[in-house]
Amino acid sequence: MPNTPYRVVQWTTGNVGKSSVAAIARNPLYELVGLYAWSPDKVGKDAGELAGIEPLGVSATNDVDELLALKPDVVVYNPMWINIDELVRILEAGVNVVASASFITGHNLGDDRDRLEEACRKGGSTLFGSGVSPGFAELLAIVAATACDRIDKVTISESADTTLYDSPDTERPVGFGTAIDDPNLEPMAAKGTAVFAEAVRLVADAIGVELDEIKCVAEYAQTTEDLVMASWTIPKGHVAGVYASWQGIANGRTVVDVNVRWKKGQTLDPDWQIDGDGWKITIEGRPTVNMQVGFLPPQDMIENAKSIEDFFVLGHIMTAMPPIHAIPAVVAAAPGIATYNDLPLPQARGVAG
Repeated sequence: MPNTPYRVVQWTTGNVGKSSVAAIARNPLYELVGLYAWSPDKVGKDAGELAGIEPLGVSATNDVDELLALKPDVVVYNPMWINIDELVRILEAGVNVVASASFITGHNLGDDRDRLEEACRKGGSTLFGSGVSPGFAELLAIVAATACDRIDKVTISESADTTLYDSPDTERPVGFGTAIDDPNLEPMAAKGTAVFAEAVRLVADAIGVELDEIKCVAEYAQTTEDLVMASWTIPKGHVAGVYASWQGIANGRTVVDVNVRWKKGQTLDPDWQIDGDGWKITIEGRPTVNMQVGFLPPQDMIENAKSIEDFFVLGHIMTAMPPIHAIPAVVAAAPGIATYNDLPLPQARGVAG
């Protein structure tokens, strides 16, 4: 650990970015030295103001050169979607990156992954991606597997009622709101959840299995009534439930299965039932290890909440923190794209109490 805090530039202040700013500001391990704003209306505003906390004395800018001139140790990269040219520019400047923007191993990026690797080599920098799912959930499975002397299959199953999750821009690409008989529906879940293929690869690498194939099996459920939500409506006969199972296959059998089941409303056909929000992780082997993972708000949050929307920040925090807690290991890592398999076990330093 260094004697001085890690110098951090925060990239964007969307929902996850706001939680990142707040966490960085509270943690003595880190010093927020800069903030990139994608929206012109945020330029010049204080980072604390944008994050909904006290002023921090750091103004947002969209001048990338200005931010890189600050010589930060790391960029916390939280945009909704990855921008390859942007990342190459940061990495070539010698700045490490921890990202939550749909990046685990980068293998879905094709030739762009090579560009990122080359940028890391040129800059002597490291790129790491995580989040809550995929990311944190896979780390739990990797740790659970260390109790076994034989592993037959690893399954990570995510389930969530997303009725109150109001993000059509991220939900439509996986099929939500599409007519159940639309001929273009079938591949949407696979395309929209492709980052989970990288999660399958991560787990397979962790247990030393070379996969022959990674495939996606998708299912959809329709709503039998119009489903009205905060900012959009899913009409009757359109998709309000999405299931995607990403399967890693070796020697003709599935050895890793990372799947998600997301539903909206109570009028689904088929009538999918889920047992709460969270993850069920199963390591089939000797022994078989079962893990049920959920999340709840702390008591002070319950007491101070004014509406159900106040609890949505928990998901943002859980997405923001795995990359942030990896910063010390990423800064110390060899240049290149790093995953949990390349780093020591992350530690939640600076947040106790």
